[in-house]
Amino acid sequence: MSGEQREVDVVVVGAGAVGENVADRAGRGGLDVVVVEGELVGGECSYWACMPSKALLRSGHALAAARRLPGAAEAVTGGLDAGAVLARRTTFTHDWDDSSQADWVASAGMSLVRGTARLVGPRRLEVETEDGPLTLVARRAVVLATGSVPVLPDVEGLATARPWTSREATSADAVPPRLAVVGGGVVAVELAQAYARLGSTVTLLVRSTLLRAFEDFAGEAVAEALRADGVDVRLGASPASVSRTGTEVTITLDDGATVVAEELLVATGRTPVTSGIGLETVGLEDGGRITVDDSGLVHGVDGAWLYAVGDVTGRAPLTHQGKYDARAAGDAIAARAAGELVGDAPAWSRYAGTATRTAVPQVVFTDPEVASVGRTERQARDAGLDVRVVDQEIGAVAGASLVADGYAGRARMVVDEQRGVVVGVTFVGQDVAELLHSATVAVVGEVPLDRLWHAVPSYPTISEVWLRLLESYGL
Repeated sequence: MSGEQREVDVVVVGAGAVGENVADRAGRGGLDVVVVEGELVGGECSYWACMPSKALLRSGHALAAARRLPGAAEAVTGGLDAGAVLARRTTFTHDWDDSSQADWVASAGMSLVRGTARLVGPRRLEVETEDGPLTLVARRAVVLATGSVPVLPDVEGLATARPWTSREATSADAVPPRLAVVGGGVVAVELAQAYARLGSTVTLLVRSTLLRAFEDFAGEAVAEALRADGVDVRLGASPASVSRTGTEVTITLDDGATVVAEELLVATGRTPVTSGIGLETVGLEDGGRITVDDSGLVHGVDGAWLYAVGDVTGRAPLTHQGKYDARAAGDAIAARAAGELVGDAPAWSRYAGTATRTAVPQVVFTDPEVASVGRTERQARDAGLDVRVVDQEIGAVAGASLVADGYAGRARMVVDEQRGVVVGVTFVGQDVAELLHSATVAVVGEVPLDRLWHAVPSYPTISEVWLRLLESYGL
């Protein structure tokens, strides 16, 4: 390939939230940074995931919360205005225009190249742009932040039935009368509830159980809530074939039953984008897994120059955790360039995403919300920890009774008995997402329980559940 060649300190491939963060931190460290993006600057989270999906959910949650409060309930005389909800959703995506994000890249002192990049050797990338080919040479580092894409299962007829993925579901301009959803994870349950509350008749087809990565009671509570919203939740259901005729799609299940809908959302997972980005030119397998250390440095490549962050690493496919890892990687790149960091990044330093191994927070934004951090009971026992589990009904806390009449929710604290510290917490209930950071601080800080006892929750708030958990533990 011939064309322009440019030499810079750092090249970041991918301008999603994670790529933006690693680029920003490396730039703050005094390095010259170029970011390459083939789609919208801001990435999946801004336009097809975190932000639009939560906007689709929020109005329904507010309405449901009002209906749980006498006085407010009497004032609610109708259902959601689906058109208004979709219009509000679109404000968060800026109508899928990334101008403001591109302006931010420039304001942060970074260069943006719009195009598709692939490695062609150590520190070298070729970029296909509208203006022709461009070769970028990185003096210090190349960072792969190429993210992930939805996976379609191998089901007869599915690929040609024009199924929705999360992209189509979060960017739709109308609510289908009937929606079938395949999957039991976070995307599946969030969008099933969002569309049910927007007026769709929703059927949720789940191979095993809901939210398998969480504590069992979380999936059970969400399944109950979905059914209360009119969702037909079918556990142990797997599609055998799919066909589309005109405006209808028919899903035939492995037991012979059929489901008919106008749209079919497939939410069965995502896979890192590692194919076609030139990994084979630096000794890695095309399409293979990219493994990294806590500073984002890629294993199996000679020299400390190739980094990867975010979904592409498979460490923790969550925007906030990817951004955390990206900040560490950006600081490590700048520090290594300045000679301030030699060798491995120390655990819990600004150059290491140590928390991604054992203290990842996550919220499922259904109603009820599921908020968790650290290890579940099963994960803690599998890790060989001497575990004690403490459960508490959140509805027994005075603050919860103020939030909603008949508040239903549950909290679980997983304790490492040998060290006397919390290694995992899960909350399920209305508005519990805002409890999660306190749990994250406790887990990351490894706060001894006898000291955590002195962190007094304000009364009357749902946070008083911490006091009840510690009392149940025996303090």
